[in-house]
Amino acid sequence: MSSAGLPARKAALSILTEVLRKRRPLDVALAATEGLEARDAGFARAIASETLRRLGQLEALIREFVPKPPARNRAGPAPEILLAGACELLFLDVPAHAAVDGANRLAQADRNAVHFKPLINAVLRRVSRDGKAVIEAQNAAELNTPDWLFMRWADTYGEEVARAIADAHQGVPPLDIVSKGGAIEGAENLFGNVWRFAEPQRVDALAGYEEGLFWVQDAAATLPPLLLGDVKGQKVIDLCAAPGGKTAQLAAAGAIVTAVEREEARMAQLFENLARLKLEAETVVGDARDWRPKEPVPFVLLDAPCSATGTIRRHPELPWIKSASDVTLCSQAAGDILDSAGEMVAPGGLLVFATCSLEREEGSEQIDAFLERNGDFTREAVKPEEIFGHHELIDANGDLRTLPCHLKDKGGMDGFFAARLRKK
Repeated sequence: MSSAGLPARKAALSILTEVLRKRRPLDVALAATEGLEARDAGFARAIASETLRRLGQLEALIREFVPKPPARNRAGPAPEILLAGACELLFLDVPAHAAVDGANRLAQADRNAVHFKPLINAVLRRVSRDGKAVIEAQNAAELNTPDWLFMRWADTYGEEVARAIADAHQGVPPLDIVSKGGAIEGAENLFGNVWRFAEPQRVDALAGYEEGLFWVQDAAATLPPLLLGDVKGQKVIDLCAAPGGKTAQLAAAGAIVTAVEREEARMAQLFENLARLKLEAETVVGDARDWRPKEPVPFVLLDAPCSATGTIRRHPELPWIKSASDVTLCSQAAGDILDSAGEMVAPGGLLVFATCSLEREEGSEQIDAFLERNGDFTREAVKPEEIFGHHELIDANGDLRTLPCHLKDKGGMDGFFAARLRKK
């Protein structure tokens, strides 16, 4: 790692300010790591990700030590420097002298934060002495889950399950990859072609990456395409297709895939992924609400835009940059796309609707409303044998409903909803 880890800490600070002050997605803010040495980039990602994952705990800790923390409008990045420094000390096990010195250097380099350097130094030294005891006494899941989310989950799944979901978000998730065929060295087979590394890995350094033998995709995200059944030689439309995991899955299964994506940059990413994997699909840059195929097809998969609350394990910033209004807006947009998707399905064909959300407005209620509007579709229940015998992943309506607390003993999975609809 470069000099005292300062470039990494500067990048982490930039990421945190982008996320917490500008509500930028973590994936976008991670651009701050470009150009860093690999170890520095990894350290920056670790600081930023773990600070966001433990944000509620860290803020409570700092409030306990500093009843009146620095105001963001006057202190520059001082609040984020404190959060990141405390995270290093308490959750990344960075030696105290390195974490405190790094925070002091960040404060010294900023014209506003420099005025709070004595405070930052004193607080972090106290954190290094007394912070562990405070953290151990906290209710981590409760503090790290905003009320608006926890209340929703408790209302939908019950308080016990809501707590289990929140608990599942506290750890660094494993890495899931999908093999085109054959075992993946060093990984455990979860089910089907899904393999899991318990610890984070540098994906492009894994054997078989350059040869296109696998792609990264959470285990839960691999299940919705399976609900289409045998698609070999069949035409399948994959709507809202980027970044392309499901497109790859369908193409690898022998389907004739048309991948539709609205954003050119995301389509470029999909195209790049397919090229590495040596898989083929027709690609269309267009809005699924407006685009139509030349003729209806037997299979349509729609992974609709959503609030993505099922992916908090992998996107720890989401609870802090989203709100209940995002759920409402996403559900309205998804309803319009779902109606359009229905028009693309041939008589007797299948439409699979999926979202990576835990919110019922974006899942079961979306399907109920669609069926009321479209009498030519019926719900077709998922069978356990279609999803490797995991009956616990099927809800009372017969839809797929995975939760982050499912497969807990193996590291959990993202929260996905999927319903299968048959056109009469």
